[in-house]
Amino acid sequence: MAAPALSIVMPVLNEADGLDAVLQALAPLLAQGAELIVADGGSLDGTVVHAQAAAARVVHAPRGRALQMNAGAQHASGDVLLFLHADTLLPPDASTLMIRALASGAQVWGRFDVKIFGQPPLLRVVAAFMNLRSRWTGIATGDQAMFMTRAAFAAVGGFPVQPLMEDIEMSARLRRLSRPACLRAKVLTSGRRWETRGTWRTVLLMWRLRFAYWRGVAPERLAELYK
Repeated sequence: MAAPALSIVMPVLNEADGLDAVLQALAPLLAQGAELIVADGGSLDGTVVHAQAAAARVVHAPRGRALQMNAGAQHASGDVLLFLHADTLLPPDASTLMIRALASGAQVWGRFDVKIFGQPPLLRVVAAFMNLRSRWTGIATGDQAMFMTRAAFAAVGGFPVQPLMEDIEMSARLRRLSRPACLRAKVLTSGRRWETRGTWRTVLLMWRLRFAYWRGVAPERLAELYK
């Protein structure tokens, strides 16, 4: 049997409450031949049971998003790897858009624009600036559903094993191979962290952390500040 063109890797940790909606949304992609690998970091709720019920392949890994995504990728058989957060929904034609974007070989990785759903109206502005900043800098975040060829993932050694900013560092490494394909189709991601911490407070915190990272502050220290 030929390997599926697309492997979806989803790092999870205690996501049982909202996981079913994401898994149901992925059903059409799975029916088209994509594979879903759920990389669990030690969930204590029913996350694994929900994933197995949706015919996902469950991989157990040490806790940590980078460690979980790398573990999931090791078990993937697709030519294109998509790293999807458990609170993010893909657009209906996601598979076609990704494969088309990478087909020429000029770009070996990419991401989607993002729309944040939640109560604060300011989230629309936050999303718009995220998309603009990403298009300008060539840096993507995990919320934007990063995707790449298997060869590109291997060439940069996978996600850097660090407790924070692994997506920023991964983008910087991938950017040495090519500029990202910045797809205008939008993924829909949860605004729960903005709602929990406060929208402005979260925006300012993330900018502070990114600036500190750019200045060379260790990710371990940044993770403490984030908490």
